[in-house]
Amino acid sequence: MKILIIGGTGMIGAHAALHLRDHGHSVTVAGRRPAPDDSPVADFPHLAGDYTVPTFTPEQLAPFDGIVFAAGQDVRHKNPEDDTTTFWENTQRAGVPRMAALAKRAGVSRFVQVGSYYHQLRPDLAESNPYIAARKAADDGARALADASFTVCTLNPPSIIGAVPGASARRYRRMVSWAAGNEPGIPDFAPPGGTNYMSAESLAQAILGALLHGESGAAYLIGDQNMSYQQFFQLLVDAAGGKRVIGERDEQHPLQPDPAIVQGRGNTLAYEPDPEDVRRLGFTRNDCARAVNALIEVVTASQ
Repeated sequence: MKILIIGGTGMIGAHAALHLRDHGHSVTVAGRRPAPDDSPVADFPHLAGDYTVPTFTPEQLAPFDGIVFAAGQDVRHKNPEDDTTTFWENTQRAGVPRMAALAKRAGVSRFVQVGSYYHQLRPDLAESNPYIAARKAADDGARALADASFTVCTLNPPSIIGAVPGASARRYRRMVSWAAGNEPGIPDFAPPGGTNYMSAESLAQAILGALLHGESGAAYLIGDQNMSYQQFFQLLVDAAGGKRVIGERDEQHPLQPDPAIVQGRGNTLAYEPDPEDVRRLGFTRNDCARAVNALIEVVTASQ
């Protein structure tokens, strides 16, 4: 297939682009700017565009058999000066369904949206959290376009473990430095609670599975391993050679601050993906430890 990945220069999009190309597909990455020279997708064809404006046209999308939307922005991308309602409207609530509608109008036959797990696992969170409400609206709006000529489905993954050279590697520098024992100002504990984690490679496998076998109109709650924040922090420390034991303390932690714990500190978002979904989409389980080691290697090499 000829595939366009919206957000293909980002961490999730880059992993997907590499995986799809490795499986014989022709992949173009789309983003506001080309990938930097050290990116693993620097040699991929690039289509410049911004889905939030939007700038893409039906003519640009028409050559593609399938589109992967991996550009959905979250709280990390929102600046303090951004108007909350406008930001989530452009990046999620209206922006994502509008991109799917444009793909349908262009004659693209398959559209896979990479969303987020919160609203599918805990619908109540969408009632009070503007970000989660916007994610739900994006998911529902895109899938509402499904029909016999347009196969659209959503993958709703949990916290993703992965990095590629560039912005995602820089995002983890402080955490990896702490894990290695080089940040004495950051305390050695983890807050209580936890969540489900999944590797970027497993997600890339699920993206390919959704393109090939996804049921039109379906939303798939995917994931891999349930871990406490203490267990995840310990994986990082062990992989970085930090040689210490991380305990748990009921306090806010700079590497896992309270605003990033959507379910509230001390609470856990745990679940098992449906075995039938795992089979249909064909993604690997129990891949988190390997992914943490790979993340440490990428971040260390990028410093």
